[in-house]
Amino acid sequence: MKWSIIQLQKFRDKGLSIDETVNLDELKEIDPQIIEVSPIRVSGKADIGSKRVTFHLHIEGKMVLPCSRTLVEVDLPIDINTIETFLLEQTEYDQYETEEVHHIQGDVIDLKPAIKELLLLEIPMQVISNEAREQDEMPSGKNWEVMTEEQAYQVEEEEQKKVDPRLADLAKLLDENKKS
Repeated sequence: MKWSIIQLQKFRDKGLSIDETVNLDELKEIDPQIIEVSPIRVSGKADIGSKRVTFHLHIEGKMVLPCSRTLVEVDLPIDINTIETFLLEQTEYDQYETEEVHHIQGDVIDLKPAIKELLLLEIPMQVISNEAREQDEMPSGKNWEVMTEEQAYQVEEEEQKKVDPRLADLAKLLDENKKS
């Protein structure tokens, strides 16, 4: 997934088609929660101009991550469509403040770091297995339990309805006033 600028300039008029499979096992070292990364298929095309190279990519694969609740291995399918732009001249970077562009190291364009970054950004905050979703019971322990937002609202409402025992007589008095 590396090309020199000279190699890319040969495809300037006709464009470059990409269809490769890359092994990105080094993602496991970057993010220790990743258990496994399948070979990643990268397909698409590159539009090559005199000042920039734009890659239109489709990235497919699979990562295996632990479930946030049960630590069971969960397959996370990867299906990303992206456009990555590499500028060929240093002076061009100022013009692309709103657009995400990549710097070129020397005279070689390497797509692997951009693909790694995209894959790491695809990892959700919580990965939940199908079994954990179907379970009504959430994990709990001594003096703690995990609950859904709805359960938390119910508990909060019940606590608001409860009357402090020290104020029970006052609550009865208020109820009598409401009735009369």
